[in-house]
Amino acid sequence: MAASDASDASDNRVMNLIDSVGSVAAFLTTASFVPQAWQTFRTRDVSGISLLMYSLFTLGVALWLVYGILLMAWPIIIANTITTSLALMILWMKLRYR
Repeated sequence: MAASDASDASDNRVMNLIDSVGSVAAFLTTASFVPQAWQTFRTRDVSGISLLMYSLFTLGVALWLVYGILLMAWPIIIANTITTSLALMILWMKLRYR
C-alpha cells in the first residue's frame, strides 16, 4: 500500500466519523423536538409558547436548512427539513389558536 493510499483511507475514516457524528446529532435534536410538537398538535394548547421565541427559532432552523443545502450536507438537510416543517406547523397553530 502506497503512502497516499494509506492517507486516503485515513481521510475516508475521518470523513465517515464526521458524517456519523452529524447524523447522530441531527437525529437526536430532531427526535427531541417531536414529543413537544406532538403534544401541541394533539392538545392545540399553545398558551406556553412564546410567539417571538418560536418565530426566531423557526427562522434559525430554516437558515440551518439553507446552510445544509449550500453544503449538500444530508444530515443537516434532512433534520432541518423535518424540524422546520414541525416548527412552522406549531407557529401556525400559535397564530391561529391564541
